[in-house]
Amino acid sequence: MLKLTNCLNNIRTLTVQAQRNVAFTSARLIDQKWREDKSLPQNPNAFGPLTNLPDYSFLDGRPTPLGSNQKKRLLRQQEIAAKIVELNGELEFAKKRHESLKAKAADDKQRILSSKLQPKGHLLLKKN
Repeated sequence: MLKLTNCLNNIRTLTVQAQRNVAFTSARLIDQKWREDKSLPQNPNAFGPLTNLPDYSFLDGRPTPLGSNQKKRLLRQQEIAAKIVELNGELEFAKKRHESLKAKAADDKQRILSSKLQPKGHLLLKKN
């Protein structure tokens, strides 16, 4: 009986050891270099018809409710679009401000030069 329990303990130990060697994370079997060369996303399920389109449609043409993550994805895309519009406005403001500062600096320089370089003496009399 003792030998039988020792054998069972050895079998349990072997199964536990075998379970320790099994990886529970998924391997990245996708060829990332090929996907990068084709300008594709790293995750093929991140974008596409299987992700973006509804799972089913009604025969009478009624709109289908949004999927589980579709609402989150739409809200995230709206936030990104709002941020793009905001940053674009800031960029336009910065461009206009830079142009106005450049024009003001040129006007100041021209005003200083025109006030410094005045004809003197007989040149002033010839000009009139």
